[in-house]
Amino acid sequence: MTTREPKIPGADHPITIEKTGQRVVARVGERVVADTTRALTLREANYPPVQYIPLGDVDQTLLAATDTRTYCPYKGDASYYSIALAEGGLADAVWSYREPYDAVVDIADHVAFYTDRVEVVVGAS
Repeated sequence: MTTREPKIPGADHPITIEKTGQRVVARVGERVVADTTRALTLREANYPPVQYIPLGDVDQTLLAATDTRTYCPYKGDASYYSIALAEGGLADAVWSYREPYDAVVDIADHVAFYTDRVEVVVGAS
């Protein structure tokens, strides 16, 4: 088994996590999947910011765990969920780092959504 060495965020690959400070709503069509005022904004290198929403603020009845796994050397192992809706599902549209590396431990117990499949609105009213 290969040992994975976590990479530490730094000047060459910065990662910051801060409280979003606004209401964040994730929806598919008219269906609200998550609604929170406790989101975290993760900014990583040159990637667009990602909203991490506490799992407790997600309608977990819509989530179905999948076998998909990916690895990020800065964050750790990601697990995925599909969103199950009556009109059809969205496979692997949600991910979570259940045991993230120490540098990003704040995102534990949070999920993020692929914004090309789930509308995520920051500052929702």
